[in-house]
Amino acid sequence: MQLTGKHVLAVPPEKVWAMLMDTDKLSRIVPGISRLERIGDNNYKSNLEIKLGPVKASFTGQLDLEDIREQEGFTLKVQQNSKIGNANSSIKVDLKPVEGNKTEVSFDGAVRMSGMLASMGHRVMGGVSHTLTNQFFANMEKELEKETGS
Repeated sequence: MQLTGKHVLAVPPEKVWAMLMDTDKLSRIVPGISRLERIGDNNYKSNLEIKLGPVKASFTGQLDLEDIREQEGFTLKVQQNSKIGNANSSIKVDLKPVEGNKTEVSFDGAVRMSGMLASMGHRVMGGVSHTLTNQFFANMEKELEKETGS
């Protein structure tokens, strides 16, 4: 399944970058995350609980940041495992300054699923991915508003 999209945030890239590199803030922003623990410079252990249609699933796994370009982007490698299947992804994230001191966040990558996750099909999983992406950016905007007092 392909994950691609863009979102513009009303803050400069350095603020977006700082938030994406802050484990505590990320744990508040990422939908369904119950635990995010740094285990290395660019490596994290995670626990997620996500509702996938009628199924609630708990995932454990690892997130790794690779190809890091300070305040410009990185590649996010994710491996998550659960009783209903596994998901592995590689997603390129880019930050681009845009007019008005804003940042365009773009992402492009693929997710490979196994088990019941794969059998749910792209239609169900695509809808879940879209919802989680929207929730992530909404959470990020709320966190940024708290920081800037806007």
